[in-house]
Amino acid sequence: MGTEAPEKSAVAEPAVRIGADHETGPQNGGLRRGLSNRHIQMIALGGAIGTGLFYGSAASIGMAGPSIVLSYVLGGVVIFLIMRALGEMSVHTPVSGAFSHYAFENWGPFAGFFSGWNYWFNYIVVSMAELAVVGIYVNYWMPGVPTWVSASIFLVLITAVNLINVKAFGEFEFWFAIIKVVAIVAMIGFGAKIIFFGPGNGVHATGISNLWAQGGVFPHGVWGMITALVVVMFSFGGVELIGITAGEVDNPRRTIPKAINQVVYRILIFYVGAIFVMLCIFPWNQIGTKGSPLVTIFSQLGIASAATLLNVVVLTAAVSAYNSGLYSNGRMLYSLSQQASAPRYLSKLNKSGSPYAAVLTSSAVTAVAVLLNFLFPGKVFLYLISVALIAGIFNWAMVVITQMKFRRRIGAAEVAKLGFKMPFFPVANYVILAFLAGVVVLMGFLPDFRYALYVAPIWVGGLYAAYRSDPAGFRAGYDDLLSSTGLASAADLASRFGIDLAATGFWVSSLDVIRERIDEFVSLAAGTR
Repeated sequence: MGTEAPEKSAVAEPAVRIGADHETGPQNGGLRRGLSNRHIQMIALGGAIGTGLFYGSAASIGMAGPSIVLSYVLGGVVIFLIMRALGEMSVHTPVSGAFSHYAFENWGPFAGFFSGWNYWFNYIVVSMAELAVVGIYVNYWMPGVPTWVSASIFLVLITAVNLINVKAFGEFEFWFAIIKVVAIVAMIGFGAKIIFFGPGNGVHATGISNLWAQGGVFPHGVWGMITALVVVMFSFGGVELIGITAGEVDNPRRTIPKAINQVVYRILIFYVGAIFVMLCIFPWNQIGTKGSPLVTIFSQLGIASAATLLNVVVLTAAVSAYNSGLYSNGRMLYSLSQQASAPRYLSKLNKSGSPYAAVLTSSAVTAVAVLLNFLFPGKVFLYLISVALIAGIFNWAMVVITQMKFRRRIGAAEVAKLGFKMPFFPVANYVILAFLAGVVVLMGFLPDFRYALYVAPIWVGGLYAAYRSDPAGFRAGYDDLLSSTGLASAADLASRFGIDLAATGFWVSSLDVIRERIDEFVSLAAGTR
């Protein structure tokens, strides 16, 4: 039996007080804190380390050769700075649905609307992709089971886990992510043995000469390393899940900084370490041509059933990524509903504090997407993936810009009190934005990614049209914004968001008259439909 969350804007109190109020206890009238540091570490790792490292790394290696290691290091530094920007806001104001809430509070209503729906759709597509391959992995053991049956079973299972409570989700994700981490650590460890001591049975050690033996470290030149950044950056997607957990983590002011600082370098170690080992053992132009490197490494060491082991790992990776995706999508819809940017029913919570309506809605949409992909293979999925690729860039750019607006809003005195500041501000912000813009330009040189650039303007325009097409929702959000923040007039609202009401036609300052004008607009819009 669900309970209705209080109908109020995401902008609940002045910024200084928000940070304090959200330190302990339930937040947003119902979501409960139950995630520890170990949970959010593994949630972020689980979201970022999917099946791509085990199967998809060959594509990026083929583009750059051994220099792909430098691409991952450079991309990792940029992701670390993005996470520090998000972490600064998350520690100050630890709420669920971080991106949308911070954009709404510091940038304005449309920024919150766009950021939230953009992120939600991005992870819907990612969840769809992970769920769609589950059936393929299950067929390894049970070839007679239709793939849609396996996908449906896991969809119901993961949805049920997310409906219990946040701690159940955290425990489930912790142990599933552990399997992936153990597999990668074993791969690095056993790979190091082959590099320095050989696999045994009289076979010599490979050494590290493969790093330069096949055309040098830059076989495709520096341009190859640079273009590979496109693939590399998308492989880091999911680390930002730490921001989504901020509203449900215990002691966020201590846990979030620790998690952000640790998870980024751990992901770098896993990616860079695993790929470095691959490049030392195998010539770079042969990786992926004879199956998964993980299977080959384990097979050379005489480990039986290496293929079965890999299948367990990739199945776990897919389920773990879907679990993280459903969690983040549920919290994002919940946050959007609190801003009146999504239907009110998505604010409903069950007795354990889980946003069950948002979770069930996200799960249902994912199921529909899988069905569409089954009915129209290679068509619908292509469009969705193209949007998801560019959506990730939008997410990161909005985090960085929002953090700049956040500092401007809270003022110098409050900035001085921040306990987890983004380093090298504001120079780092502009460097990150230039880097992300460069990645977008690079996408134009890669046929597999170029399509996303055509879809992006349509996606942005579609979200803007959706935002402008619901005057009733705007009215509700306006009322919530004024009542929950204590703003007494349109002038206060204009001051808060830097809106020139006179220029937009709302030239009066009385709240009652503003409501009357909006009512007239709603009635007029309803009459023309």
